[in-house]
Amino acid sequence: MISDIRQPVGRPKINEEQTPARFPAGTLARIDSVLEAGEKRSDLIREAIEREINRRERAKAKD
Repeated sequence: MISDIRQPVGRPKINEEQTPARFPAGTLARIDSVLEAGEKRSDLIREAIEREINRRERAKAKD
């Protein structure tokens, strides 16, 4: 053993929760067609979901 110190290696995890999702045929192509330069499909999906959750939370708070 070189050292008794145990430290995690690498950067801390972000976005660590995962769930598979299925989309109707053609949805991924539609997403790809609207991506901005350098934008990843997963980034767009995460942002869209976050916006929808916020919208629903606001609507629920009004009730």
